[in-house]
Amino acid sequence: MNAPRVRFAPSPTGYLHIGGARTALFNWLYARRHGGVFVLRVEDTDQARSTQESYQAILDSLRWLGLDWDEGPEVGGPHGPYTQMERLALYAQTADRLIDEGKAYRCYATKEELDALRKEAERQKKQFFYPHLWRDKTSKDWPTGAPYVVRFKAPLAGETSFDDEVFGRITTPNDHLQDFVLLRSDGVPLYNFGAVVDDVTMKITLVARGRDHVVNTPQQVLLYEALGYPAPRFAHLPMMLAPDGKKLSKREAERYDIPVSVTAYRDRGFSPDGLLDYLVRFGWSHGDQETFTRRELIDLFDFSTASRADGKFDMKKCVAINHKIVKDDRFTPRAAYVAAARPFVEARGHRPDTEHLARALDTVRERARTYAEVADAVDYYFREPPALDDEAKKRALVPAAVPLLTRLRELLAGLERFEPDALRAALDAELDWKQVGPPARVALTGRASSPGLHEVMSVLGKTTVLARLDAALAIAAAG
Repeated sequence: MNAPRVRFAPSPTGYLHIGGARTALFNWLYARRHGGVFVLRVEDTDQARSTQESYQAILDSLRWLGLDWDEGPEVGGPHGPYTQMERLALYAQTADRLIDEGKAYRCYATKEELDALRKEAERQKKQFFYPHLWRDKTSKDWPTGAPYVVRFKAPLAGETSFDDEVFGRITTPNDHLQDFVLLRSDGVPLYNFGAVVDDVTMKITLVARGRDHVVNTPQQVLLYEALGYPAPRFAHLPMMLAPDGKKLSKREAERYDIPVSVTAYRDRGFSPDGLLDYLVRFGWSHGDQETFTRRELIDLFDFSTASRADGKFDMKKCVAINHKIVKDDRFTPRAAYVAAARPFVEARGHRPDTEHLARALDTVRERARTYAEVADAVDYYFREPPALDDEAKKRALVPAAVPLLTRLRELLAGLERFEPDALRAALDAELDWKQVGPPARVALTGRASSPGLHEVMSVLGKTTVLARLDAALAIAAAG
């Protein structure tokens, strides 16, 4: 097989949706496995909603996910420009060629005419089909200076078929197709035309996208034939649904506290690898394996093992997969873990040195599921004094705790080594941790639960531990 050329073509009308990220991932994996080219193309023809902020957010999201592109914006390549509004002359030239060859035509039907025809079809309870008003007219009939759209001459009989990498042979009767618009009156292409012209000129060999695009593919196959180019292979991917089985729209997602933008996962402290390991399961699997290194995904992925079944988004499962990724050195080496957690710790106003931060993170890594949870879990190591939970304080820092904390402080004051093993050797035989543990934990962390106290005290250090015990003794003595 020749090296494939695949593409991801988002519209910069908002954030990068996680469904779009899944599509980008599948294309990227396929290109990387087969030594191909991953092209990023921006379909910015919706000028009313396209923004520079959205454009940048999409690029930033792909970079955060680690889905680098070989050709496209900010990278360049031999088939640019890679934004559609910079390619309008090419679309006009291609449309004129189809008109000259009798495969497309100018349609001067007015909005008022078409609206009247739609209302009549609605009155008769029929589906509206464009009635070929200008299909057989020639340049002699064109009114001078009047606005027009360019329509494709869809075949009136027969059928259009293509072989899908996921769903197999798909056939559409041609009488289900209309003379669809290629160019609007302002010269901007509609989706099917722009996508085909770009895929032809960018030499795309496989188009992988969501199953909702199956309805567009027959029209695109006809356009490839009309232009005299072989159609690429197609792979339509199952849909990502809300837990209730509906489309995962922003409104549906909000009902279940499911973020739909990639940036929201980044801001919530997800690992990009954790998110991708969850998203890849929407349409592909490798047995029961849930977590993969990036190299494993590249080596294992193929459309031949893709699934046809739509999947329901499970936020708990998504978090659980992320947890497996961030706590395991095989997926997230310790240094990478510390580097990823640092921005979330610093956002809380802390600036610990790397070694101190790493030791603190070691105590919570097994339980904290995201980097945001990590930052919360280690906050008391760096906040002075630690934030006291009111309920925990009321229950634990009471007069009865004074002798317990006093004895703990006496033992600690005489120690020189504060490593966990030394603390165990000095304390465990002398203290009843069932009694000392609750007030000591609140004194040192401000919380009713924490990692093991030997580890906590070792990270805090002797000076801080004694100072916090003194502060807690004052609170407990005051009742």
